[in-house]
Amino acid sequence: MDVVAACRAFVAVSGHGSFTPGAAAAGIPQSVASRRIAALEEHFGARLFDRSSRAVRLTSFGQDMLPSARRLVDLADAIGDDAQRARLRPLRVAVPEICSPHHLAALVVAARRQQIHLEVRPAGPAERERLCRTLEVAAGIVAVPEAAASWRVPLGLAARTPFPAPTVFLETLRSGRARTQARRRILIQPEDDVAHLRDPLTRASQAAGLVPAQVAVAPSLVDAAAAALGSPDLLLCSRQQAEDFGLHWCPLADPRLLRGYEVAAGVREDLDQLSTVLDADIARCLGATDGHPGPARGRTRDDRTTGDPA
Repeated sequence: MDVVAACRAFVAVSGHGSFTPGAAAAGIPQSVASRRIAALEEHFGARLFDRSSRAVRLTSFGQDMLPSARRLVDLADAIGDDAQRARLRPLRVAVPEICSPHHLAALVVAARRQQIHLEVRPAGPAERERLCRTLEVAAGIVAVPEAAASWRVPLGLAARTPFPAPTVFLETLRSGRARTQARRRILIQPEDDVAHLRDPLTRASQAAGLVPAQVAVAPSLVDAAAAALGSPDLLLCSRQQAEDFGLHWCPLADPRLLRGYEVAAGVREDLDQLSTVLDADIARCLGATDGHPGPARGRTRDDRTTGDPA
């Protein structure tokens, strides 16, 4: 017997003094209300209503039980409301600042179709790590080396003029190769100012004979893109970013650089929703060439604390 449903019928009938309008108020047929109340009476071992006259009146036992039945019905309604709010709780996620508003909006729409109320907070790599660590967000799309990544984004160089070859060799950027050739800088945007991308590029540029000033971190993506649009400087970026800025893009011959991303989440449920349910949508936001080939490989907060793989 569904005690809550039976108590709901009991409360409705007692409030209307009749089975027919009481059942209608409860949204059930009169016959169903009668069966539920009869089952409740059998369960309690006593009559709730005096049915000896046309009017339905509570027995003394029914009067004593009515307050408890009302509390149970009210509690069931409150639990239902709480469940609805819990389903709609915002899942706050720190995302890379490079994600376009268009793709982020599409991600939010895709999440809502899956009953996930997503709130995105764009931030740089260090800030995303901090937001996850301080629990200001439930999860974050964090920058990681390629080997640990769930999504990967190939990087190359972008310029205002086409490249003469299908790949760029850093040696061709050495100053002094021609008197008329300006010293071209490689500009690193803040999203790529992480050790696993910045350091290999710096070492390779030094080995290729570039001067230290030819590899520089720009204060913002806009500043870096503006320099690439208005000068011979080169922007380290993804193909998608180059297309967005109207720049020509070319991969580096060496080193091979890829942005890597994974989900960092406080609880496993949030991790699974992002890394599995929304995998393809996040990949589009990042401009990634691939997503999860199998189970999610992100980390929960406990995983990161213990060092165990997710």
